[in-house]
Amino acid sequence: MNPVPVKLDAEQVLNLARKTFEIEAAAVLGMSKRLGGEFAQAVELVLACRGRVVVMGMGKSGHIGRKIAATLASTGTPAMFVHPAEASHGDLGMITGQDVVLAISNSGESEELTVILPVLSRQGVPMIAITGGAQSALARHARVTLDSSVAVEACPLNLAPTASTTAQLAMGDALAVALLDVRGFREEDFARSHPGGALGRKLLTHVSDVMRSGDAVPQVRRDTSFSDLMREMSAKGLGASAVIDDARRVIGIFTDGDLRRLVEKGVDLRSSKAGDVMHAGPRTVRADSLAVEAAALMEQHRITSVLVVDEAGVLCGALNSNDLMRAKVI
Repeated sequence: MNPVPVKLDAEQVLNLARKTFEIEAAAVLGMSKRLGGEFAQAVELVLACRGRVVVMGMGKSGHIGRKIAATLASTGTPAMFVHPAEASHGDLGMITGQDVVLAISNSGESEELTVILPVLSRQGVPMIAITGGAQSALARHARVTLDSSVAVEACPLNLAPTASTTAQLAMGDALAVALLDVRGFREEDFARSHPGGALGRKLLTHVSDVMRSGDAVPQVRRDTSFSDLMREMSAKGLGASAVIDDARRVIGIFTDGDLRRLVEKGVDLRSSKAGDVMHAGPRTVRADSLAVEAAALMEQHRITSVLVVDEAGVLCGALNSNDLMRAKVI
């Protein structure tokens, strides 16, 4: 069936979008003004939980519940989502008396949810409700009720869950944020649960994870001829070479940039040794440093390569900006 052509009224569309923002913003601000001691009780209940926060909700509230469970889990509060309909067909066994149930329903009367509320109560499972129905079955069974009621939905028909689901999501986020703050949750903790994300890479990736080591590290002695120095640099492809002493301690570095500057000055390099052309006292990092610290060092001093040394200054690796980009640190 071919769709019926509709003439778009751009101004009407923009006005409706702005009205949606206003209604949903008002819904969230309304919750903020009503918030009271019950919110602190909910936080205390979760903190005392020895199991997990089991989030439940039907329909659109279920979609919001999945996101809230994911946010809690990623910010230090073990959580999972259990579908109420599946719970009444066996998944209820996943919930124990050690857990806390966070049940979400705008009306508080979702049939699939209310049918399992008495069972949860008999099991002694404490329950937190996020609902707009203060007198609902869900509110009556809950130990703590968080009011997420809204005056009107953003939907022009006042039917589709819009402002109400935004309010539920905001309440869940507020709960997660309060919990992570009380737990002393830090950037490093967040990174451990997000190892594949940008923050995880920055806070979990160490120099030792991305550096070149062993024979891949270009290195010459002070008395190495200039031609052999260039061969070493070309073979290893770092764009630089370390200059080391007999104990393999770093005493200098020679880079592609140093070569260009010497050529521009017209220096005769044929009889030069590595010690003659090296840059003494180069910037170095330790293998146990964060890779992002090596990136900051390169940016600060406008260099593209850095040598890695141990506590005695002995060469143990090297890396350049391309290595950091491949690891998605920069």
